[in-house]
Amino acid sequence: MSVTYLLIDNSNTRTKFILSSADALHDERRMIPTREVNEESLEILLSELDYDAVVVCSVVPRVAEMLKSVIKKPCHFLSSSSKLGVGIDYPNPRQIGADRLANAAGAVTKYGAPCIVVDFGTAVTFDVIDNNRNYLGGVIAPGLASMGDYLARNTALLPAIDPREPKHAIGKSTVEAMHSGAVYGYRGLVKEILFQLESELDSPPIVIATGGDAELIAKGVSRIDYVDQNITLNGLRTIAVDNLPLS
Repeated sequence: MSVTYLLIDNSNTRTKFILSSADALHDERRMIPTREVNEESLEILLSELDYDAVVVCSVVPRVAEMLKSVIKKPCHFLSSSSKLGVGIDYPNPRQIGADRLANAAGAVTKYGAPCIVVDFGTAVTFDVIDNNRNYLGGVIAPGLASMGDYLARNTALLPAIDPREPKHAIGKSTVEAMHSGAVYGYRGLVKEILFQLESELDSPPIVIATGGDAELIAKGVSRIDYVDQNITLNGLRTIAVDNLPLS
């Protein structure tokens, strides 16, 4: 029996819906801005997809509660109690975000251990898995977009920007100067955090970047080995197989 899983990745910014087999992600994908998610939109979307079981990775309790009420098929909500293929060496595992656990599962399955996953989202998270495939913890820092947003909200003359690769370090306009500060400054933040994390590991880790700003920042951070935008989803896929054995 071939099982089709629906993978739901509910982040602070957007909620993704992806179909998957046990072995691979499917091409069909849907996305809703998380602020627009409601029970009606969820019911309509779920009725349009053909699947056997669902795995949910949610960091937004409001949406998680809606999903619990509208999903009628076998469903697993990812948590520290899930079968992950990764051990957890952390004082209070329930505090670990579901997205960070999915990243750890996806990274270890594809790239092995030790590794660090850097997820560039609303916040940027660094998740560390050691030689023994144990999740150790990591770092949470503000996301790249929040740097520009903060300046726009708290200064009288600085505009909001969409960070992009600067042409020069020396900005020739206010916007160019903000791009330079955001991108070069953020790359410096990432490099320093990776340096400090590696200093606490026994051997050099593989570093994987994912998330909305991963491509932009990774261009200037040679320590990042791979950019993989499917790391979270493939983590959910492996978790679905291990926690919803329907075949």
